[in-house]
Amino acid sequence: QVQLVESGGGLVQAGGSLRLSCAASGRSFSSYGLGWFRQAPGKEREFVATISWNSGMTNYADSVKGRFTISRDNAKNTVYLEMNSLKPEDTAVYYCAARLLAFGSTKSDEYASWGQGTQVTVSS
Repeated sequence: QVQLVESGGGLVQAGGSLRLSCAASGRSFSSYGLGWFRQAPGKEREFVATISWNSGMTNYADSVKGRFTISRDNAKNTVYLEMNSLKPEDTAVYYCAARLLAFGSTKSDEYASWGQGTQVTVSS
């Protein structure tokens, strides 16, 4: 299993940007499909973005498409989420997740490893 630690969250005004990072420890990071999810207060955890082992395939939730970009650096064992044009409805705790398959998934129950989450708050 890989251990994941997110960072980069914070408070930002609407229209601003943030870059989240998720550092992994453990072996074979490049073998994992990775995803970002988020959970707002009182709501279920929802899919944000996913990326395949070699960055060849990415997928985004419709709500973030065109504003967020997922990327990974296998040499640094890190996955990123670049968030632009942030909106108040993007406010949530953001989690990275990993599964030992080449491709990610939009379904949270298909991931075995999770980080502790990082808070993103977008003010209007």
